[in-house]
Amino acid sequence: MNEQEETPGNRLRKELPEELPAAPPEETVAPEPQPGLTGRQRLVDGLWPPRMTRAQLIVAVLLFGLGFGLAVQVASNSDSDSALRGARQEDLVRILDELDDRTQRLEDEKQGLEKQRDELENSSDQAEEARKQTVEKERQLGILAGTVAAQGPGITMTIEDTKGTVEADMLLDAIQELRAAGAEAIQVNGVRVVANTYLSDSDKSVSVDGNKITAPFRFKVIGNPQDLEPALNIPGGVVQTLEKEQATVTVGRSNKIVVDALRAAKRPDYARSSSQ
Repeated sequence: MNEQEETPGNRLRKELPEELPAAPPEETVAPEPQPGLTGRQRLVDGLWPPRMTRAQLIVAVLLFGLGFGLAVQVASNSDSDSALRGARQEDLVRILDELDDRTQRLEDEKQGLEKQRDELENSSDQAEEARKQTVEKERQLGILAGTVAAQGPGITMTIEDTKGTVEADMLLDAIQELRAAGAEAIQVNGVRVVANTYLSDSDKSVSVDGNKITAPFRFKVIGNPQDLEPALNIPGGVVQTLEKEQATVTVGRSNKIVVDALRAAKRPDYARSSSQ
């Protein structure tokens, strides 16, 4: 048989072309503008709702994720710098003050530790120095309290009262004037003058802390002579007042005045040290 037998399948293949024509590409038809709309309204209608394909949406999401990651990394690297750049002037001043305070506290702590180290290294010398300071302080307090003798530069003042016109208040004014001028130790006729010294008139004489003294009144005063003598000779001062009462006053400077009258240390009845 030279020709193939004609069957329904062969007839169908003969009737259909070997290649089907390709479908024409779809054309995007822009929506026709509605009549009566302005240009802005037509622009909004064209942009919204957005017309995006699936591929464009995926690309947009990926780009957004990449940008967000970069932003987070940059922000984490320069968080402190950006915070300072965005801070107000008052905040910057406060931050600087806090840094200065912290630096000062650390410096104080460093100095304190160094001092403790030096004290531990020189503990024997430190104890000896403390003992010397205690002895010196005790001596100074003893001079003020009149329990120890004292010597140093100062003045002597002698008051001759032949008329008997010098009274206790005049001598008290002299003592107060000397104290104001810087007198550190005062002795009158063998009686040590201290903080609680009092003077009174008694039988045409003067009593100092209950000890009766008579003219001539001799003052021994330790202090700066250049301050003490002018204080007594000021116009209207001690010397002029005594001279008006017909008393004779002699004041002399000396490089060495010895105040050797002593007062017994008296224990207070009620007062106690607050450190006890």
